[in-house]
Amino acid sequence: MSEQKLEQKVVDSFVAQNKKEGMRVFVAGGHRGGNDPMYVAAAYELGRQIIKMDFKLDFGLSNSGIMGAVARGVIDGWNKKQNSAPEVPIQAITTPEYYSLYPQDDELVKQIENVILATTLEERKQKLLNADFVVFAPGGVGTLDELAYDCVAMQDGLLPIKPFVFYNVNGFFHHLLEFLKEIALKGFADPIPFIVVDDSLELSVVFRLLKLRYNKNQTTAQAYANARQVAYELPYFLKQKKEKNLHIEEIMEQMDKVNTQGTEEWIKLTPKEPKRKKATFQKRLIRLILKKR
Repeated sequence: MSEQKLEQKVVDSFVAQNKKEGMRVFVAGGHRGGNDPMYVAAAYELGRQIIKMDFKLDFGLSNSGIMGAVARGVIDGWNKKQNSAPEVPIQAITTPEYYSLYPQDDELVKQIENVILATTLEERKQKLLNADFVVFAPGGVGTLDELAYDCVAMQDGLLPIKPFVFYNVNGFFHHLLEFLKEIALKGFADPIPFIVVDDSLELSVVFRLLKLRYNKNQTTAQAYANARQVAYELPYFLKQKKEKNLHIEEIMEQMDKVNTQGTEEWIKLTPKEPKRKKATFQKRLIRLILKKR
């Protein structure tokens, strides 16, 4: 069996296993919906994307705002698929005090059968972080608190490093991202593997890449490197998808071919250079293509 076929067999096996178990996505966002309806609409689409990828939602339980919209997107997408499973793929984690605030007949809450009651808010955060990766959607101080807690936990080694996806609707996280980059640049914090997406198309591409590449048993160093790679390659995948309407798997196959064989244009540009390692070829190819935009 060739190396390429062996790699593809490993990928196919991993995807099948993830589909069976269901990757868990922790979404942190606002209990309020903001002043612009675009935020709620984008949050609803986030929920639909979770179902399209066969992921499962972990969240802190809410029937309103951004988080309520995400849950509704998951439920509607699940019902549209006409699944025969006994319950929607949502795990809500909250405390008894917060859970008591919701009416027993609330239409959204009563559809979520898997509700875990944590003793404290600290325990709630820890349980939520058992998910495979985290998506931060627009929100207020509660979302900011969640982000700060997660960053500190990873920096101090209390939480394995995992991908953080910022759903940067209408540039919502711009100033926060600049601050996080600045404190890392000046040595006040470790860099965190952020992946920033601006719309549902970018979100769907990142979800697909994470589904194909994420390994639950990877080391902290591997998780950081893989998240950095996804962030670095995202513009290339988006360009290929928009211009050629290719599936992510087709683009990956195309990249693998270039990594191993090169292209006619690539050979003309580097006739005297020795063959580069796979990662180097990949990075230089992306720079080449993006330069032509």
